[in-house]
Amino acid sequence: MRISARTDYAVRAMAELARSPERPRKAEDVAGAQDIPVRFLFVVLSELRQARLVRSERGPDGGYALTRPPAEITLADVIRAMDGPLVSVRDLKLTGLAYEGAAAPLPDVWRAVRTSLRQVLEGTTLADLASGELPDLVRERAQTYNDDVRSYPPR
Repeated sequence: MRISARTDYAVRAMAELARSPERPRKAEDVAGAQDIPVRFLFVVLSELRQARLVRSERGPDGGYALTRPPAEITLADVIRAMDGPLVSVRDLKLTGLAYEGAAAPLPDVWRAVRTSLRQVLEGTTLADLASGELPDLVRERAQTYNDDVRSYPPR
């Protein structure tokens, strides 16, 4: 899975909005807090608005706000709004995908990758990011990654 700058900015902007869900935030404030180019952020916020994850309010106290409580919006929701399905193999459905010969088990690998991504991204909400309290599964897998990186010999 490749996470584009656009998707990274979207998740970071949504996390910033989740910090103060009771009031709208100006795009310039969100951009400054997350070091996101403000012109790019306006494009991202427009897409998030079309996906009905944020709403915009006009006026001196206006800005952008989440459409639902942060605990009800997952990272998967944001990523799907920006990029579509979490995992695809040549735009084919994973159900019924089959290969011949030595590659016959490969569809199970793709399904396992999709399941792992879904567990992490659907199990992590904007409230988790905003509070800094990530789910146990995410913390455990991040620690496994850190341990793996330390165990590799330097290049």
